[in-house]
Amino acid sequence: MNKKIIALAVAAAAFGTQASAVELYNNDGTTFAVGGHVTAAIQGSEENDPTVEAVSPRINFNATQDLGHGFTADAKGEWAMNMLEGGDNTFTTRLGYIGVSHDTFGRAVAGTQWSPYYDVAGVADMPIAFANDFLYDNHGKLGTGRADKMVSYRNGVDLGSVGLNFGLGWQGDNSESFNALDPNADAGNYGDRIQVAVSADVAGFSAGYVYNTGDVDFSPLTGVTGGTKDANSHAFSAKYGSYGNGLYIAGVYAMNEYMNIAGGEALAETSAYEFLAAYALSNSLNLSVNYEGVENDADNLTVRSEMAIQAEYNFTNSFVGFAGYQIDLGDDYSDDDNKYSVGVRYYL
Repeated sequence: MNKKIIALAVAAAAFGTQASAVELYNNDGTTFAVGGHVTAAIQGSEENDPTVEAVSPRINFNATQDLGHGFTADAKGEWAMNMLEGGDNTFTTRLGYIGVSHDTFGRAVAGTQWSPYYDVAGVADMPIAFANDFLYDNHGKLGTGRADKMVSYRNGVDLGSVGLNFGLGWQGDNSESFNALDPNADAGNYGDRIQVAVSADVAGFSAGYVYNTGDVDFSPLTGVTGGTKDANSHAFSAKYGSYGNGLYIAGVYAMNEYMNIAGGEALAETSAYEFLAAYALSNSLNLSVNYEGVENDADNLTVRSEMAIQAEYNFTNSFVGFAGYQIDLGDDYSDDDNKYSVGVRYYL
């Protein structure tokens, strides 16, 4: 297996993907760490007054265990925090999985996890304030972001200066709510879903492709006739560099059927794309511009079209300030409304 992949996978399990974490225990091949971040921002738009909002705060617990013979087990639990209001839903699950990794045999994971689809399509989902929103249209059930109830397998191989990687993902049958306008409605039956991802890395460049498919019964959803449909996606991506370290450029293009939502409808055919260009200066100031668009190809309508200019600054490794302004370039489903966000993130 590509040892870079296994090292990143185990490191992510032990310390999370954030800039820092607190390792509470490390002895005799066993580790336990706590991580996450607390993020708050003043957000508003031309149509709405500014308010204080939480920006995806979370807390996670991570453990690893050396099993011997080159195998490492890891487990992760991560919960979103309701940090601005009281109530019953103080914590909600973001991630929860157990994995086993080996340098040669690869990595297998079971539970709610970042999917192989996201490995490829999430390369532009980097800035704090405004990023790749189309990936999150019902992502848990469709497996485009954090995939619910997934079993995945990843492996890779080094061929000199080229690294080849592949991933497989499977989600079983389940009946869950789907309706974007009423998430509590009994609105969808999801059949088995499968995704296959491949990518290649060479000299700082990476390119990938992923296919995601599975039947969904959309019959309770308006605008969809015929009941069960194959909700599928072909996604392509390319990137150069490492986000937050000098120049970083990334792009994603997806050809989708019944994967994106607009006006409470699952759209029959869409094209979705995201482009990100960022440059991190030596003083830790990271400047970026990104563009996102989704087109309803069946009806020749624009679902979203927006561009954001953003800045992030690391005061320390654990304390980051950010600001972004998103320009609404117009669509056929909502009124134009430019947005802004200014806030801070503290990594645990």
